Amino acid sequence: MAKLRIAVLVSGRGSNLQSIIDACASGEIPAEIGVVVSDKEKAYALERAGKAGIRAEYVPEQKDRELHEKAIAKIIDEEKCGLVCLAGYMKLVTRYFVSKYSGRLMNIHPSLLPSFGGAHGQRDALAYGAKVSGCTVHFVDEGMDSGPIIIQKVVTVEDNDTQDTLAARILKEEHKAYPEAIRLFAEDKLRIKGRRVSIKG
Repeated sequence: MAKLRIAVLVSGRGSNLQSIIDACASGEIPAEIGVVVSDKEKAYALERAGKAGIRAEYVPEQKDRELHEKAIAKIIDEEKCGLVCLAGYMKLVTRYFVSKYSGRLMNIHPSLLPSFGGAHGQRDALAYGAKVSGCTVHFVDEGMDSGPIIIQKVVTVEDNDTQDTLAARILKEEHKAYPEAIRLFAEDKLRIKGRRVSIKG
């Protein structure tokens, strides 16, 4: 059977991308990254991809978001990618993109969803006084951080935490959670039923 090919969409430094690159290289994930696409020309994630010998593409933003996504989809489909992973991709995707890659579009978020969705999960958890936080890998639907949950990792919020210290501890768990979720997908162990994702033994 052909090895699963992954497309990773990025906007920034790409630390989660690096964890996926490393897990594919070590064989932890039985898959390979076909392409990395960024909406930011200077994203360090593109350099990470290049260093790993992975196709790296910058796709400039357009006012028409669907046209922008169609340009990205063309690249993804050229590389015959069966899974699309959003890794620090700072745009909400449209209904077109969600529909096109339904059931094979993942995202990672730095909170225990459904709590503290949006762009400031760590800050919002601290402001609320949460005793635990963490990260969530989920399938993407048309809402913001609202799709069916695959994996969550928990981090204790310490009394002296700042946004930066909490974010750093959560990020370590993200680097474990995302490769784990991708591995389960690559091994065909995930089943979506309504809001629930079950994992075959």
